Amino acid sequence: MAPLSRRGFVIAVGGTIAGVAAGAKFAAAAEVPALAADEYSQKFLDQYAKIKAAASGYFSPQGVPYHSVETLMVEAPDHGHETTSEAFSYWMWLEATYGRVTGDWAPFNASWAAAEQFIIPAAVDQPTNASYNPAAPATYAPEHPAVSDYPSALDKTVPVGQDPIATELKSAYGTADMYAMHWLIDVDNVYGYGTTAGTGGENGPSASGPCYINSYQRGSQESVWETVPQPSTDLFKYGGPNGYLDLFTGDSSYAQQWKYTNAPDADARAVQAAYWALKWATDQGNAGAISASVAKAAKMGDYLRYAFFDKYFKQVGDCTSPTGCAAGSGKNSAHYLLGWYFAWGGAEPGGGWAWRIGDGAAHQGYQNPVAAWALSTQAGLAPQSATGKTDWSTSLGRQIEFLQWLQSADGAIAGGATNSWDGAYATPPAGTPTFYGMAYDWQPVYHDPPSNNWFGMQAWAMERWAEYYYLSKDTKVKPVLDKWVAWVSAQITADPATGDFKIPSTLAWTGQPDTWNPSSPGSNASLRVSVADFSQDVGVTAALIKTLLYYAAAAGDTATQTLAKNLLDALAVHTTDKGISVAETRTDYSRFADPVYIPAGWTGTMPNGDPIDADATFLSIRSFYEDDPDFPKIQAYLDGGAAPSFTYHRFWAQADIAMAFAVYSELFGTTA
Repeated sequence: MAPLSRRGFVIAVGGTIAGVAAGAKFAAAAEVPALAADEYSQKFLDQYAKIKAAASGYFSPQGVPYHSVETLMVEAPDHGHETTSEAFSYWMWLEATYGRVTGDWAPFNASWAAAEQFIIPAAVDQPTNASYNPAAPATYAPEHPAVSDYPSALDKTVPVGQDPIATELKSAYGTADMYAMHWLIDVDNVYGYGTTAGTGGENGPSASGPCYINSYQRGSQESVWETVPQPSTDLFKYGGPNGYLDLFTGDSSYAQQWKYTNAPDADARAVQAAYWALKWATDQGNAGAISASVAKAAKMGDYLRYAFFDKYFKQVGDCTSPTGCAAGSGKNSAHYLLGWYFAWGGAEPGGGWAWRIGDGAAHQGYQNPVAAWALSTQAGLAPQSATGKTDWSTSLGRQIEFLQWLQSADGAIAGGATNSWDGAYATPPAGTPTFYGMAYDWQPVYHDPPSNNWFGMQAWAMERWAEYYYLSKDTKVKPVLDKWVAWVSAQITADPATGDFKIPSTLAWTGQPDTWNPSSPGSNASLRVSVADFSQDVGVTAALIKTLLYYAAAAGDTATQTLAKNLLDALAVHTTDKGISVAETRTDYSRFADPVYIPAGWTGTMPNGDPIDADATFLSIRSFYEDDPDFPKIQAYLDGGAAPSFTYHRFWAQADIAMAFAVYSELFGTTA
């Protein structure tokens, strides 16, 4: 299963695309050209055809990829027919791969056009950015470890730093608006907020969607089961008298406002996909066909630098007191890593204010050296801002050091670091090691479940590092990859004849790394990892296969190539009419009955009339689930029956499986 991860932050107040809609040109399996050069490129085309077939149900009528074909789905999104910037980035990557295999770049361009229409907020959706003051980016509000500690009171006595990139971005692109994907949209408007893209407002339950929504906002312990979904544009139509704002932020009064959260790993993946598209199209002599889309990716990469900065633009390093930690100036508030999120918002028209925040917490699973390398070295992806290229060059070096610092003695990569302990610039426990003054955190950002226990974070991140090594031949990362591949290879079993396979699922961590010394890195002898259990997660398996393939190609390692091929062939045995999937038992679905914390005396309603009060549960504020055709399986479980089993088709996973076939074809197809 995918992780119960999320994109959370504490608010700091201050149409159909041609060729992508289900049933359109690129949807019908019969219309996908049979141009396969070998067995594995044909498998790519077969999987691609299933994803694009209207009957499969991966896309909405408007041409937006769902998080999953199935509707009853709770993990990071809390409904299968929501979608994420993650899904859009995988779509772009899938279409880039399709362009390499077929020479047809129209679907790649269409994926970027759809992103601009549906998940990158338009000017009308972020209407007061002109009021943003880079000298005063946001008002501080501490995060808290427990959901019951919210709302969090704004504190204007805590100094915040200066935003050093807003002015140059405005100069480079001629607008004060942000160019970044919001992480979550309700594709079918299941909740009924109707915060429809391109309209700048709440259009209610009658809107067709897709609609901007958000969920996590209440600290590290808030799992998906404890969230209160809310509209990204809050006009006080739903929720309580102040909409949903006073569930999260404590203030003397509240104003109608808009707000968006970015998932930096997704935007970086979109840049990564654009790099591959540019490389492959150039190799075909067809770079001009995608030049406009590649320019959009370069622009996105420029704005993605907000992920480099401390949440409140405070100085990075030894930041252990809200008032004692100095406000940043220039770039001394940058850690140059990809943080967990950045966010921006503002008043509705007439309010005259806007805000922006970064994030001082960085997770190993979010780093993307391919994006950093492309944005800092490839002319076609050069940012237009004055310092964008330089910043990405600095980031690449810092990400490499971060990788080296976090490698355990066994080989797996540990969690990350934060510039703001507990999200409140608190003092870390005595003896906590540091990375450029940032405190080591084995579970950055979220704790239910621990954020680095899911093996998928290893596979996602190390696939990028293997790609980077394949492209750059950077010898600094080879020892890390050598050790990681040796560790993970010993954990894999795969029988291509029967389809039996297993990969790590949950990791257990002990110890901690040595404090980082760039001139003399430590051995991290006490930082250890073990595999707690295994799985057949098809999406993570695909990412792992790609990691092994790129490493094998770069290192000339035939044993790793064989292991990857065996795993790929075992995965392919599990074919369904919609893709490749393995049934999964969801014991966590007992949490449909979990209480959702609502402060005493707070009452409100969801758009469908579900009450929000002290008796709220995950299900009670999502009563629409009771009408889902799969809900009887949940009810039987809640009534004491067996845990339900589901065969899911997640968009990102199915796309990654398709790409695993294509990568094998590209790197080793002639020797298959």
